[in-house]
Amino acid sequence: MKLKLPLKVLALALLFSSTSALATTITMHKSATCGCCSKWAKKMEESGFTVETVIANDSEFYQFKQSHKIPMEYMSCHTALVDGYVIEGHVPAEDIKRLLKERPNIIGLSTPGMPVGSPGMEQGDEKEAYSVMTFDAQGKRTVYSSH
Repeated sequence: MKLKLPLKVLALALLFSSTSALATTITMHKSATCGCCSKWAKKMEESGFTVETVIANDSEFYQFKQSHKIPMEYMSCHTALVDGYVIEGHVPAEDIKRLLKERPNIIGLSTPGMPVGSPGMEQGDEKEAYSVMTFDAQGKRTVYSSH
C-alpha cells in the first residue's frame, strides 16, 4: 500500500523536525554566585537552546575544567557541554550553532576573559572586540570567529 501525504503535512513535518533540532540541550556548570552566567544561559534559551544548570562546587570546578582539557588562558566563569563539545565562557549562540552544524574535530570553543558586550556581559551600548577560539586535543588553538 502506497501512502500519499498532502504537501502541507510534509511541510509541517519538516518544520517540526528542524525546530526540534534547535532545542539542543546545553548543560552549563557555574558557581552559585555568578550572575553573568545566568544571563548567558538566558541568551542561549532565547536562541532556541534548552539550558540545564549545574551548580559547581568551587573546589572541584577547576578540576572539572582541567578534565575537559580547557587551556588555562581560556578558562572563564562557566563551562558548558553541548553535544560532545565544551563551550567555555560567553560564546555567542550563532557560534555554537555553527559548531554543531560543521562538527569540527576540536574539543570546544572559548571566549577568553569576559569581554563587555559578549552574551551575558552586556553593558548598554558598550562593546569590546573579542574572538571566539577553538582548542583541540593536540593543543592547537585557532580563531573561530571575531565579534
